[in-house]
Amino acid sequence: MNVPARAGILTLLAYIATIPAANLAVTHFGVVPVGLGYTAPAGVYMVGLALVLRDLAREAAGRGAVLTAIAIGTLLSYLLADPNLATASAIAFAVAEIMDFAVYEPLRQRGLLLAMLASNAVGLLADSLLFLQLAFDSFDFLPGQILGKTWMTLAAVTTLTLLRRTKRTPA
Repeated sequence: MNVPARAGILTLLAYIATIPAANLAVTHFGVVPVGLGYTAPAGVYMVGLALVLRDLAREAAGRGAVLTAIAIGTLLSYLLADPNLATASAIAFAVAEIMDFAVYEPLRQRGLLLAMLASNAVGLLADSLLFLQLAFDSFDFLPGQILGKTWMTLAAVTTLTLLRRTKRTPA
C-alpha cells in the first residue's frame, strides 16, 4: 500500500475513533474545565478533534470516503453512547459533520487552513447547540463547548501551519 493511501486510511480511522472516545469521555468523566472558568461535557475535546480530522481525512482520502466515515461515525455514536446520550450524540454528530463538510468543500479552493477554520466554526457551533439541547435540554455548557472545540481547532491549525513551514524551510 502506498504512503498516501495508508495516510488516508489512518486519518479516517483516527477520525472514526474520536466518536467512541467522545462518548466514553462524557459517560466516564462527566463535566470538565475547558478554561476561562468554563466547563463542558468531557467529550468536547474529542469532538473538536473530530472536526479537524474530518477535514484532514477529506484531504487524504477524498469526499466519498469521508461521507462514508460520517455515516459510520453517526452509527457508532448512536450504538456506543450511553442510552440517554445516544440520540443526541448521533444527531449532533451527523448534522455538524455534514454542515462542516458543506462549508469546507467550497472554501477548500481558497486554502486548507481557511477551509478548516470556517468549517470547524460552523461544525462546532451546530454540534454544541444540537447536543446540548437534545442531551440536556439546556445551553448552560454552550460557552464551554464552543471554547473547548475552538482550542482543538486552533491547536490543529497551529500544528499544521508549523509543519508546513518546517517542510518549506531547507535544512
